[in-house]
Amino acid sequence: MGKNRKSKRQLVRDEKRAKKRDREIEHEEERDIKKQRREEAQQEALAPAAAEYVPPPLDGTYDESAFPGAPEGRRGPNTNFEREFFGMLEEQEQEYFRHADELLELNDFPSTEERDIFLQNLYKEMRGKELKLASSQSCSRLMERLILLSNTRQKKSLFDAFGGHFISLVTHRFASHCCEKLFLQSAPVVTQELSGEYEQEPLPEGEEETEAMKSSMEDLFLLTLDELEEHLGFLLSDRFGSHAMRALLVILSGRSLDQAGTKSLLQSRKKEYITVEGAAANASELSSQIRAVPSSFTMAIKKIIDDSTATMDATALRVLAKHPTGNPALQLLLELELTMFVKGKEKGEKKQKKKDDEAEEKKEETQSEVTLLGMLVPDAPAAFADNTTQAAEFVNSMIYDPIGSRLLETLITHCPGKIFKGLQQHIFGPRIQSLLRNDIACYPAIRVLNRLSREDLADAVEKSLPEMASFVDKGRFNVIKTLFERCNVRNGTDEINSLLKALTSAYGNDWKNLVPKLCMLDEEVSEEEQKPESTEEVGEEGAEEKKEEKKEKTQPKFQTQEAKNKAFMLNHGSQLVAALLAIPGQPSKAIQSSLAALKPAQVMKMATTSHNTSSILVKALQTPATTPTFHKVLVSSLLPHVYELATSQHGSAVLNEIITLPSKPAEPNAPAVPFHMKENVISQLAQYERDLRETWLGRNVWRTWKGDMWSHRRHDWVRWAKETDPETARVAAAPKKREEKEKEEAEKKPKGYLGKNFDPKKAKQGFAGNKKFEKKEVAA
Repeated sequence: MGKNRKSKRQLVRDEKRAKKRDREIEHEEERDIKKQRREEAQQEALAPAAAEYVPPPLDGTYDESAFPGAPEGRRGPNTNFEREFFGMLEEQEQEYFRHADELLELNDFPSTEERDIFLQNLYKEMRGKELKLASSQSCSRLMERLILLSNTRQKKSLFDAFGGHFISLVTHRFASHCCEKLFLQSAPVVTQELSGEYEQEPLPEGEEETEAMKSSMEDLFLLTLDELEEHLGFLLSDRFGSHAMRALLVILSGRSLDQAGTKSLLQSRKKEYITVEGAAANASELSSQIRAVPSSFTMAIKKIIDDSTATMDATALRVLAKHPTGNPALQLLLELELTMFVKGKEKGEKKQKKKDDEAEEKKEETQSEVTLLGMLVPDAPAAFADNTTQAAEFVNSMIYDPIGSRLLETLITHCPGKIFKGLQQHIFGPRIQSLLRNDIACYPAIRVLNRLSREDLADAVEKSLPEMASFVDKGRFNVIKTLFERCNVRNGTDEINSLLKALTSAYGNDWKNLVPKLCMLDEEVSEEEQKPESTEEVGEEGAEEKKEEKKEKTQPKFQTQEAKNKAFMLNHGSQLVAALLAIPGQPSKAIQSSLAALKPAQVMKMATTSHNTSSILVKALQTPATTPTFHKVLVSSLLPHVYELATSQHGSAVLNEIITLPSKPAEPNAPAVPFHMKENVISQLAQYERDLRETWLGRNVWRTWKGDMWSHRRHDWVRWAKETDPETARVAAAPKKREEKEKEEAEKKPKGYLGKNFDPKKAKQGFAGNKKFEKKEVAA
């Protein structure tokens, strides 16, 4: 059949919609510009009145008389600099750049050379208009795609174009994303220049080399920091500038840029992910690993921490710790200070103490220095013993705060051992069970559990055992999981058994109830939902309609709070099951017995509901069995629903795991699935071959199971399927050559044996007539 072509009426309708969308974008840009001008006019009018110190805008408003004793240098939220307006693009320019953005997004270039030529021409066209492009709503995405595809020379030219305007750009709604992208993409170049691996690109014809292109990327970053130096306190809590500031701190520290923790620290959940085909080829391997940075970057981090906190007192820091935008920046500053400077000082002090007797004086000098940790918890750890001190009040006020507790987690994770011992002894230790029961305070308490010694952990477990039923009722599965994992790390077998006993008693004193309750499998699953719908019986249109009806029923337009809580509980419950399965001994035996007792419908629900539940089945197939028939029972409950598993997003992973397991165990209770079960699976897949080839998941499963080999070369498939078997089993099953067989038989026969065809009567006449005997002797 030919391609579906649109009618003339549809083409006209699409053209009208496109024009309407363009008009809406233009009107929105004009509204944003007018709003920005009004805000600037208001700020200019309020500037003379802002004579006293005002802290950063922590909650959207500010009070001039809040902190009258603060030093000068911080003048109101937005009056310490004039935000620039860079103008608007003309209509023809906007249309040209929009068309260029579409071409880059499609990436429909015959070769990479032609795309490079297109990028060079695009850079020539936008010369002098970089600031307008970056601050434009419709064209800022083009700037981000250009940065992804740019070489080092082009990135340095953008640093040159943005130079002198960084404070206005990083605080702009659209330009801040371009600055952040430019910083992150330029970070690996610093390491390459430092190690001497950087090779300068040839200069295109007709283009002059600017001073920025001659400069190193290290100098360009330092010049950018000089521009932002006066406004560091304001940028910590600015809605857009805070993200760029965090990106700069991560780059200066040399941390990995592609880690999940780093990405969540730099970006919000609402951030639009902009990419372009071919950008992965330009990505450096240094982004996914710790990078070497020059010593000037380390000094710059120290200066940023000192400058950003020098103008704040303890009250302003406490307010910033509870601010939704300022808290992540403060977390990063505290983490960098504790990991890069405080621990380094401690090591240096220990070495000096061994060498000289003057180490105590030096230690007092270093402690007298004003640090961010010292401002948050002054006189720690001795101050934690008294609840009226500033340090104890700060910790107690942050424990139950949904935003401030995140800063407390960072402090607990990275603080020196002396301060942690004071926190555990005076604040967390006496009431650990009540803190673990709370929905907010449990997260800092979990961080405390991760650092406890074996004796303190045993004490915490003893206090938490009576609260196990409360943990289960309130869904604190992450707390139970942490207790099990830490006891396993500290080799606390008795504590693990007591925790398992308390958890089992909360679910009716039966191991079989653990997985159904934790993974929410108690809801009845009808048999009709479990039957695979083949297109032959219902038809393709009918099958699609039924799928859409199921989606409408199961997925509401707006997710309610109850549904979010249910997903949250399912996620944490599945993680607890996976953690118990990984602990050898009684916990693993309990989960395996619970999985073996599940009904086939419940196993199918686990395999197809979510990634967390399906990963439990994958790990169960990889875990050594506590009973010999565990893996057989688990796979047999999945056999009636092979097609549904193959076309499921989560179930296909379970099905692919079965073929990787050996047919015979290498050791007793090792993971293994009998060969006849694998043959059963591939025979069912062969029945739905046509349907499987129509979906991406089905093709993936068919390819993993080598379906084409099964259809055309059955013997080769059998040999391939048995490759995962132990080597001894494969050698025993393989056919042997005739010579090897005869050699083994000859070795088994006793000495002096002349063969079963030997005739003593003919032996007197000679062996010439006994041809069979002669052949046997030669062969031997």
